[in-house]
Amino acid sequence: MGLYDRYVLPHLIDCVCGMGDVMKQRSLLVPRAHGRVLEIGIGSGLNLGFYDPDKVSTIVGVDPSAQMQSLARKRVEQIRIPVEMVALELGQIQADAASFDCIVCTFTLCTIPDVAAALLEMRRVLKPGGEFLFCEHGKAPDAGVRAWQDRLTPIWKPLAGGCHLNRDIPALIGAGGFQVREMTHDYLPGPKPMTYVYRGMAA
Repeated sequence: MGLYDRYVLPHLIDCVCGMGDVMKQRSLLVPRAHGRVLEIGIGSGLNLGFYDPDKVSTIVGVDPSAQMQSLARKRVEQIRIPVEMVALELGQIQADAASFDCIVCTFTLCTIPDVAAALLEMRRVLKPGGEFLFCEHGKAPDAGVRAWQDRLTPIWKPLAGGCHLNRDIPALIGAGGFQVREMTHDYLPGPKPMTYVYRGMAA
C-alpha cells in the first residue's frame, strides 16, 4: 500500500462521502436498520450516527481498511450501540448463516473487487425475512452519461480506492440472490457520472 492509499485516501473518502447530499441519503436509509446489523464497508463510520439505538441491538462493521476503521472508532464512541469492527475483505464475512436481521451497505458495492461473491455471502448471513438496505451510486440511465462513466472508470479507480462509476446496481443485487422490494434512483447534485444513486431495500 502506497502513501496515497495509506494516508491521503481515507481522509479524502471520508470528506467526499460525508458531503451534505450524500449524508442526506444515509439519513433516509440507515434509521430503518433493526436488530443485529451487519454493515458492509463501515469505512470511517459515517452511518453510525443515523442508527436508532431503540431498534438496533448491535452493529458488526466489516471493512478491509484499517486506516478507515481508525477514523470510525471516534464515531463509535459517540453512539449508544455496541459496535464490533472487523478488518476483512468484504466477500469473506466470517459469520454463521442467517445470523443478521439487517444488512446495511452504502456507497460500497462500487469498490468490492468480486461484488457478486460478496452479495452471495451477504445473502448467506442474512436471516430469512431480513432486510438488505442499500444506497449506492452506479450506472446512469442516460446514454451520454453512461459513456462518460465507462471512459472515466479506468482513470477514477486508482484515485478513488477501486471505485467503479458504471456498475449496474439493481442487476448486481439480483444476481446476488436478493429481490429488490423498494427502490428510488436519481442524480444527486454534482457531476452526473459520479452521482446517479440507487437507494432501497432488498430481501
